[in-house]
Amino acid sequence: FFSPCCCADSQVLQEPGDRSHWCVVAYWEEKTRVGRLYSVQEPSLDIFYDLPQGNGFCLGQLNSDNKSQLVQKVRSKIGYGIQLTKEVDGVWVYNRSSYPIFIKSATLDNPDSRTLLVHKVFPGFSIKAFDYEKAYTLQRPNDHEFTQQPWTGFTVQISFVKGWGQCYTRQFISSCPCWLEVIFNNR
Repeated sequence: FFSPCCCADSQVLQEPGDRSHWCVVAYWEEKTRVGRLYSVQEPSLDIFYDLPQGNGFCLGQLNSDNKSQLVQKVRSKIGYGIQLTKEVDGVWVYNRSSYPIFIKSATLDNPDSRTLLVHKVFPGFSIKAFDYEKAYTLQRPNDHEFTQQPWTGFTVQISFVKGWGQCYTRQFISSCPCWLEVIFNNR
């Protein structure tokens, strides 16, 4: 289950003693966040487009003012979407969609790497997208992309259908039509 966060965005992860959620999820279309931050308490969360395709966070229910044809096309391809699952060894992302998803996480890469890679996850596959132990040991990389947006070792970015980064025409996730920001509770 998820519930809309009732506090200001800046307070979501700063409430002292608030351990009720293990992550919050934000849905974005290009550079615009659509809807509120959603707090996740259950051990797993399905994020999908249409109501008949699961119980959880239904992106199709969010009101989007974006009329871009590309955004509409990608939204329609999300389908069964993804499942986030908190397990003993970290957080896993299962691609339940018929199209690839793309993930960037500080805990997926070599800590000595200058830039973080974007990992492509094909339909039907999963990836350990976040490792709590590794996140605590990470230092902020000195990378141009990180000077353009806030960075935390406790954030994972996931785009649907379209990738970004060094191997793509889209250099930043904010150029992707539909994407998620998952912010883990570091307490």
